Amino acid sequence: MANSKLPAGVQDVLPRECSILTGLKLKLQKKFSLAGFSPVLSAGLEYYDTFSGSENALPEEKMFKMTDTDGKLLVLRPDTTLSIARIAATKLGQDRARLSYFADKYDLERAGGLTSREIYQAGVECLGEEGAFSDAQAIAFAIECLKETGLKDFIIDIGHVGYFKGLLEESGLTPNAAEGVRACINRKDTMNAERLLQKAGVKEDALNNILALPALFGGAEILSEAEKLTKNACALGAVSHLKEIDRLLVQMGYEGYVSYDLGMIKPLSYYSGIVFSGLVKDLGAPVLSGGRYDNLADAFGKHMPAVGFAMGLKRILVALERQGALPEEQKPLVIVAEKGKEAEWYRAFLEKTSRGERVRLSALTGEEGANKEREEGFEVLYMGGNA
Repeated sequence: MANSKLPAGVQDVLPRECSILTGLKLKLQKKFSLAGFSPVLSAGLEYYDTFSGSENALPEEKMFKMTDTDGKLLVLRPDTTLSIARIAATKLGQDRARLSYFADKYDLERAGGLTSREIYQAGVECLGEEGAFSDAQAIAFAIECLKETGLKDFIIDIGHVGYFKGLLEESGLTPNAAEGVRACINRKDTMNAERLLQKAGVKEDALNNILALPALFGGAEILSEAEKLTKNACALGAVSHLKEIDRLLVQMGYEGYVSYDLGMIKPLSYYSGIVFSGLVKDLGAPVLSGGRYDNLADAFGKHMPAVGFAMGLKRILVALERQGALPEEQKPLVIVAEKGKEAEWYRAFLEKTSRGERVRLSALTGEEGANKEREEGFEVLYMGGNA
């Protein structure tokens, strides 16, 4: 017997869930289009060097690798944003672009629970744009997109990698040590962060400032608290930028949807400015992730500052289910024909679907067939006479 099990971290999507995902995609496609984003789809297979041979390289252990017929190393798409940056820098021939996508990305490192090794995403990238207003627009649009999915009780948590970079300048940490500390701070693990800082011989003031990061979360008031911790120009510039974004979001009417977290520190080699995550009360993992990545396209020969975000559609589906907000299942009307009249009612079926009606012509016939369809919960139109 063939193996019916799947590898850890991947799932089949059954008809009910697939129908809901399709509905989400249609809503978001319209949202993206009306906001001026053009659709694009990057290749699912790329060269390994695309994702490993630059300063923005992804960890090797996160990538599914295989060998091409010519011996070159290939990977399943491990990151959509980097693929979009490649397309924009090498194929579009323009300095600015607003692109949207629906695509799977594959993450070898993740498995089990809410995390997945096959992640179905919807996302947007604003390339060739910079400044606080561009960042505020991206966050505002992320909020509107989450609202469009039907989610409630969500918040966009905003940080800035520049603040941590500024504190690092005062610490004297090597890049490898800094990455270890970053990972600890990002998961609020101050105990191991302190151990790493002490091992590296970081002075007490700089050590205490870095260890204060996990507590710097909440409303806009924490930005003023962050300013008091340091005199570093890079860190203070990051706070100033966040204050300007907050001013814009308040004026745009989104203050109730945002919070700030300077302890949210995503990889410094990838992100260059703001970072943000969409968090839902009923789910222990982000449904949306984004930020500014001004240097991604540089590896492909063109500087295009950029900001964008991706939404995990399967995670959104789980969150909707937990909120009791899944749309009701809409079953088609089932037409059951009298035996001998099947061809006539097939033509009637075509006519109804051409008018936009959702119907199914049953393979069963007669009263017995109609009763079986009713037993399965379908509304039945029994066509015993002429079409």
